[in-house]
Amino acid sequence: MLSSLLKLSKRMDCGSLNFTHSTMVLLCGKGKFLTPKVGPLSASFQKNAEHLKLSRHLGLGSLDSFQHSSIKIKLPLKYRSPSLNLCQSYPLVIRSEIPQNADFPRYYSKKEKKPFPVPIVELRRAARERVKKMKGQPKRPAPPPKNGLLVKRLIPVAYDVFNARITLINNLKKLLKVVRVHACSCCNEIHVGPVGHPFRSCRGPNAGFRKGLHVWTNATVDDIVLEVETYHLYDRLGKRIPHQERFSIPRIPAVVELCIQAGVNIPEFPTKRRRKPIIRTGRKEFVDADESELPDPVPEVPKTPLLTEIPDSEIVAPSDEVNIALLAEETLQAWEKMRGGASRLMKKYLVRVCGYCPEVHVGPSGHKAQNCGAHKHQQRNGQHGWQAAVLNDLIPPRYVWHVPDVNGPPLQRELRNFYGQAPAVVEICTQAGAVVPDEYKSTMRLDVGIPSDLREAELVV
Repeated sequence: MLSSLLKLSKRMDCGSLNFTHSTMVLLCGKGKFLTPKVGPLSASFQKNAEHLKLSRHLGLGSLDSFQHSSIKIKLPLKYRSPSLNLCQSYPLVIRSEIPQNADFPRYYSKKEKKPFPVPIVELRRAARERVKKMKGQPKRPAPPPKNGLLVKRLIPVAYDVFNARITLINNLKKLLKVVRVHACSCCNEIHVGPVGHPFRSCRGPNAGFRKGLHVWTNATVDDIVLEVETYHLYDRLGKRIPHQERFSIPRIPAVVELCIQAGVNIPEFPTKRRRKPIIRTGRKEFVDADESELPDPVPEVPKTPLLTEIPDSEIVAPSDEVNIALLAEETLQAWEKMRGGASRLMKKYLVRVCGYCPEVHVGPSGHKAQNCGAHKHQQRNGQHGWQAAVLNDLIPPRYVWHVPDVNGPPLQRELRNFYGQAPAVVEICTQAGAVVPDEYKSTMRLDVGIPSDLREAELVV
């Protein structure tokens, strides 16, 4: 990299550096650019110093903290040219795209409302700009899925998300045979590891008598992958569900409902498929186009067959460590495929969430069922406060504490600030032998040294 592009002088004050793939070095300066020669050097931190000190003993590529750090470091780089007898200075900049540490997801109290993904001020400003831009131009027809048709390019994505969810559930049932997962019987917290963590974070009933300690039991797949249920809509553009019909409409997992509206055909949950765009008669009123001239629809066989869940009685645990690691990698890929595909579908097919409770509705507008029991629901007569949903509302990640060494000592209560967190699926796959994805390394704090005892932790600044 840098050593192959620049050769510094032998009489130079500071030499070249060895960097990993996650760093980028920029050299800039005034005057004529020279190419002197030097041997390879490295960099290290110096206490109470604002810059890096170059050293010939420790390689910068061996520092793991630079591989996942978001800091930007500048230091002067000076050399002398024997031919021009001129000393020039070039600042050295070290950058990294992956942060070393990231804050844990914020815990929202039941008494506060969820923030909007996009502030209301920004939405209004964008609406004014859109109206101003469309002024004087002919009205364009609504694109799918607003006109009642499907987005054809997203139909394969919907099938992939549906199958990835089934694969994830089946693989987790197998991994639970070899990876120990604990669930608290008094609250909704879970932990992945040989023993439950000792942290006093229980918010369940009678937690004060137990001083916040958890009561650990064996966890199931439902504790790891939360099934956020929603109402199944026969007509996605139909009238909103009234309060009187809340018990007559089936409820299914929200991810499954999103896949159905995006093109997945499930016989148990029929839905209306239009072959012509709707005809708008008002802002919120429309009529269906006449499809009598079209030939009778032929049921299409999906190119990707739908998978089914394996019963618990037929689950077979993997035999050896190699199969466990392969199963963990497949499970992690299914998790990423489900979340990535659902994120793509949510950009076209609207999903709503209540700002006060976890209720989710897949459709252009939320239902009218007055079943919100969140804080101060009496003032809203039990109605939900609908707003745009994010991916974590549809697929909650369920963060758990990361265990640095499964075979080592258990987590210590006094060293809680040094441990990281990760989604439960990622932690299970990691303990089973899968490679940790880069996007989760910051919250897992893999690059943070954990003190051996409390006395050593008190010396950390």
